[in-house]
Order: sequence, then structure tokens, then C-alpha cells
Amino acid sequence: MATRVAIQGFSGCFHEQAARMFYRQERDTVPEIVECTTFDGLFRALSSGRADAAVMAIENTTSGGLLPNYELLRKYPVRIKGEIYLPIHQNLMALPGQKLEDIREVRTHYMAINQTRAFFEEKCPWIKMVESEDTAKSAADVARDHLEGVGAVASTLAAELFGLEILEASIETYKENFTRFLILDDGIEVPPERIDKASICFTLPHTPGSLAHILTILSFYDMNLTRIQSLPIPGKKWQYFFYADIKFDRYERYSQALSAVRPLIEDLTILGEYVSAI
Repeated sequence: MATRVAIQGFSGCFHEQAARMFYRQERDTVPEIVECTTFDGLFRALSSGRADAAVMAIENTTSGGLLPNYELLRKYPVRIKGEIYLPIHQNLMALPGQKLEDIREVRTHYMAINQTRAFFEEKCPWIKMVESEDTAKSAADVARDHLEGVGAVASTLAAELFGLEILEASIETYKENFTRFLILDDGIEVPPERIDKASICFTLPHTPGSLAHILTILSFYDMNLTRIQSLPIPGKKWQYFFYADIKFDRYERYSQALSAVRPLIEDLTILGEYVSAI
């Protein structure tokens, strides 16, 4: 039976592409996609039992972290069980038989517009860029309404699902563009000997040098801090939640590091322990 995986967005979007990639590698299956309009809706789909798992974007190499999603990880009792890095390739697509010179309007999400603007300005400045709510939905609309002269910028999966022809592939400005997705699936059990990455959230006393002290201890235990993000604590002036991703070679050493820092922090939440994708 296919795993029901909640994603933010529409079928054919990069979230679905990431979900397919992960579950093909992990279970050799194609997941059943549960579409959600918001990231909060993704967590509610999990809570209600409408989905068995979720795949959620957390950061991108060109636009940085999706800050509201860190708060959702802390708010909901769901643990990270894996991750996947997806190369983001934007493609210009249209109805079969259309040529580039036939296109007068292109619809896509605002982030895709930002990522492909240079291509359109240089190669086809006559095309009007129109912002839409989702890359894949733009492709679906072109196909469903048989819109001649209208293109979409979306994934190769969207072109495949909706029967569109790719006129220009990989039109993104920055070719080394990756999005990191988190896998939220309680059905995945990761043995401690395979775990080499953890995501944690903690708060610190409002005293000078408190963060530096924590980082020094983590370094002593050979913890590789791959990301740290701070977000304000609502109602507490100048105090912050710290979200950190840590890579390590030995789970035992990681456990020792956590034991060493626990007395120095006011709160610690382990958001997930899993196998690193890189």
C-alpha cells in the first residue's frame, strides 16, 4: 500500500518530485500525494490522519531558509526521519506544437520568476511574466484550458503529468540551485548506528557568551554544525530559539555532546535524528 505523503503545493511540483525521489530510494514505491495549500495544512493533514507522512522544504541554496517552517517543526509533535536535496531545474513548457516565438505570456510562482528572469530578459523579452500561486498549477492550467500562446515554468514532472512540451530546459539563472526537503514519517525507523545527523532546538539564558560556550562544547565533541538559525521567542524581548543541524560520525559521541550541553541550556527539543543525505 502506497504511503500517503502530504506536500505543500499541487501535484507535479518540486515537493512531489522530492517525495517521489525519497520513497523510490527508501521503499521502491511511488507515494500517494496529499496536496495541501499551506505548510501548516501539511502538519494538520498528519495530525488528522489524512496523511501518513510529509515532505517539507526547509532551505534553498539561493534563497536561504524557510523561517516559518522552523516554528512549525517546534510546534507540532512530528519528528524528522530523513532528508533529501533536490536540484531545482526550471523549464519553460507549453502545449505540444507551440514554439518559443508563439508564446506571449508565461505563468509561474514568484520564486520561479526570480530564478528565471535573466533568461526571459535576454532570450525572449516579448514574453509577459505573470505570477501564479504554484509552478505545477500553472502547468496544469495551461493543459486543462488548452491555452495557446501561454507557457508555464515548472518541473519536468509537471510537463510529464500534464502532457506539455518543454520548449527550453533548465532556464534558471543559478545552475547550482538545490532545495533541502525534510522527511516527516513516523513509519521510518533509523537504527542508532546509521544515524549521523540531528536537528535540535534550544533556548539559552540571556547572559554574555552563552551561545559561544555551547558551540565550544559541541566542537570539543567533534560535532559539525552545518546550520544554525535563530528566531525570536514571542513575548520575550531579545530572547531566541536556536535551531541547529549537527553532523557526526558516531552516535555515542553525539549523545555525550548533548549530555554536556544540557545543564547550560534552558530547553532542548530534538526535532529529529536521521541519516544525512550528503
